[in-house]
Amino acid sequence: MIFGALEAGGTKMVVAVGEGNGHILEKQSIPTTTPEETIPKIIDFFQGKGIQALGIGAFGPVDVVKTSSTYGYILNTPKLAWKQFDLVGAFQKALQVPIGIDTDVNGSCLGEMTYGCAKGLQNVLYLTIGTGIGAGIAVDGKLLHGMLHPEGGHILIGKNAHDPGQSVCPYHDSCMEGLASGPSIEARWGKKAYELVDKQVVWELESEYLAKGIVNMILLLSPQKVILGGGVMNQTQLFPMIREKVIMLLNHYYDTKEIADVEQYIVPASLGGDQGIMGAIRLAELSMQ
Repeated sequence: MIFGALEAGGTKMVVAVGEGNGHILEKQSIPTTTPEETIPKIIDFFQGKGIQALGIGAFGPVDVVKTSSTYGYILNTPKLAWKQFDLVGAFQKALQVPIGIDTDVNGSCLGEMTYGCAKGLQNVLYLTIGTGIGAGIAVDGKLLHGMLHPEGGHILIGKNAHDPGQSVCPYHDSCMEGLASGPSIEARWGKKAYELVDKQVVWELESEYLAKGIVNMILLLSPQKVILGGGVMNQTQLFPMIREKVIMLLNHYYDTKEIADVEQYIVPASLGGDQGIMGAIRLAELSMQ
């Protein structure tokens, strides 16, 4: 079967056509502007390609509750042109195929569970650390939803007393996203992450904040694997620092084989940046079941 996949981001929309085994046949990037400009371009990409279903991993917040009257809508987003936009409805009307939708980070989690380093696992945490921080969570093999979807990037963590910066989150003064996202790094140090590679103090603080958030999620969710993606994690020197601090903060409370083999437990995304679009392929496939 041929499926359509859309990874809907605030900067760009990645569209693809692929097979159920995750093989991507064609992929294209479309700038995210307004729905009036962007949606027709996406529809044009999919038309005539014989897709049998469409999967969408979208920036949020997005209504993923199927019984909701606004299922498939982008909700109270700071991207004002997209606020209360019926994303699923627009594609349903144009393409007339089944559609599955979830958050972009849940989609990445699903991609890794279906085709990547978390294949065969049932309980997985995927964190993206970039412009924002988002959490994709699977419990008992299913992506976690509730009254909406997880917003794990906004869990509250203790701020380092010597931190020269301030939270960049307009809602919280000590949440993970406010203290450890890409914009937080830039606001604190005056440069983007990739310009600070050799500044050890930057990564000591960054790894501290990320480790605190990860430990909270490990203790709450008991995931079998923790996967870290997003632009900030291109700074690969963070991985050993995060692992070391996670072990220190857990302080032997969790004495499991996974924690003992922490290098295989806290890992980078494994699908070469395609985990989101591959997750969307799986969302399309699931929409037909």
